[in-house]
Amino acid sequence: MLKKAVRGLLTAMAVSGLLMGCGRGPAGETEQDTEIQVFIAASLNTVMTELAEEFNEIHPEIKITYNADSSGTLLTQIEEGYACDLFFSAAQKQMDQLEADGLAVEGTRADVVNNQVAVVTRKDSGTQVTGLDSLEKAESIALAGGSVPAGRYTRQALVNLGKLEEREEAAGITTEEISQALGGVEISEQDNVSKVLTAVIEGSCEVGTTYYSDTYGYEDDLEILETVSYELTGDVIYPIAQVVNEEADEKQKAAAAEFLEYILSDEAKAVFTSYYFDTDI
Repeated sequence: MLKKAVRGLLTAMAVSGLLMGCGRGPAGETEQDTEIQVFIAASLNTVMTELAEEFNEIHPEIKITYNADSSGTLLTQIEEGYACDLFFSAAQKQMDQLEADGLAVEGTRADVVNNQVAVVTRKDSGTQVTGLDSLEKAESIALAGGSVPAGRYTRQALVNLGKLEEREEAAGITTEEISQALGGVEISEQDNVSKVLTAVIEGSCEVGTTYYSDTYGYEDDLEILETVSYELTGDVIYPIAQVVNEEADEKQKAAAAEFLEYILSDEAKAVFTSYYFDTDI
């Protein structure tokens, strides 16, 4: 189970669809498959891999390539000019900025799923931590950085619990400040939730905060100490939108719109639900 799940993490940078049924163009040339670039939050990697496979059963002519990382990193890449056709963020903040930058195709933004922050540990860790309210009992904590939605949600929850001082933007609270507030506990800051999960599974950190959906496939290895309430984190809604991609031709734009429509379908909702995402939003 563990080996299988870790292999899933390693597919985060690219997933290609099932390429079949290429036709013949003029002069006998092989018609090229249409490829789209889809930027997804790291916590979506496993479910989106299956959704690409399901979609390619309907549209084998469309090749889907994923770039999976923290939503903040992905937004920066789009702003820097990386070719991207769809952006699927783990938070509204990054999507708000995409729209403010004029990089979201008007009328395509939609909320897809909701998630929850979870405090996790290895089943054999023997931790005294029971949840966010007792994090100071850990010897080490894996925590996503403030620019990562999961890291920001965790910081906001700790503020709401009274463990961190309130400030205008919780994302700006450093790991050093969190460590001091928790009595000097060691904190390992990670670039995304997949790396948080790996740190906990490998035992390099006693506990970590990730998303509930990220525990899929790790049921034999992880113990969920707490599923953090929305009252502490706020909603953890994942929005998607088509991105203004000046490098894309009309076929690519149409393909991106087609995949976006599929992600919002009832068929896709059933897949999201099976991977522990909440589609009732």
